[in-house]
Amino acid sequence: MTKILGMGNALVDVLAVIEDDRLLHQLELPKGSMQLIDKKKLEIISGELNKLEKNIVAGGSASNTIVGLANLGVKTGFLGRIGTDFYGTYYKEDLQKYKVKSHLTEVNEASGVASTFISKDGERTFGTYLGAAALLNANELRKEDFEGYNYFYIEGYLVQSYDLIKQAIVMAKEAGAKVVLDLASYNVVEASCDFLKEIIPQYVDIVFANEEEARSLLDMSAEEAVAVLAQQTEIAIVKTGSAGSWIQRGEEKVFVPALKVNCVDTTGAGDLYAAGFLYGLINKQSLKVCGEIGTLLAAHVIQIIGPKIQDEQWVSLIKEIEKY
Repeated sequence: MTKILGMGNALVDVLAVIEDDRLLHQLELPKGSMQLIDKKKLEIISGELNKLEKNIVAGGSASNTIVGLANLGVKTGFLGRIGTDFYGTYYKEDLQKYKVKSHLTEVNEASGVASTFISKDGERTFGTYLGAAALLNANELRKEDFEGYNYFYIEGYLVQSYDLIKQAIVMAKEAGAKVVLDLASYNVVEASCDFLKEIIPQYVDIVFANEEEARSLLDMSAEEAVAVLAQQTEIAIVKTGSAGSWIQRGEEKVFVPALKVNCVDTTGAGDLYAAGFLYGLINKQSLKVCGEIGTLLAAHVIQIIGPKIQDEQWVSLIKEIEKY
């Protein structure tokens, strides 16, 4: 049975819908970006969040994908760091709930929190306090964590930790796993452009990006970018939001249109798309069907607040996927 290991920032998402974007300007958070913040800024942001109606969900990009795959019946694991506090316990129990094998390290630090502001158009803006999550480092990776997994999925938000990424990729390859990289926010790509251009052709088997990330990396359109990335990897996917996604393997290129739904919050859309795509791939579906399953999951998660599809929805979703 195929097994997928994810590695990412173990974060709890605190989400709130904002009436207009003036609050983002006030907090100096560029709309649609992910900004790393310190404890002092977290306190300021938390003060604003406490004035709003908010939801708390165990999140983090790679974890969202891994939990999505677990809901589809795939054997999964997650590698990350948490603190020994309320948010850390909440996070660990969430992985247990979905039967994700935990490769978590617990440290005596505050757990990571992603303060997430959702604009009226569904766009989300993150102020991320990494806390314990940031303490994940290359020296603490263990070979046994990677053994038995067929795919190793990395979220792009970790890309700023160059040594960690390289060490993890090498260990995954030595364990016989294919490497899947999902690029993060466009500003993270901009900051690590040269590093990404080095590791993608050398190590990455499957790459996911959205059009802003692709433009930050390659300065070209989504369709042009997917062709370039497909020359460097086995499979490249570039998502174009409400339009759809370009997918290419070798010379085979397909476009899968997005589903027209009422978008409430885009948090988790890319993460669930990746879960659906990988589920299709390990079940030997065509590129088009892989994209359609990813699109289906993304369309469901953007209709609710937060990065997770509700438990009761998975039964009907799985029945729908079985029709492909």
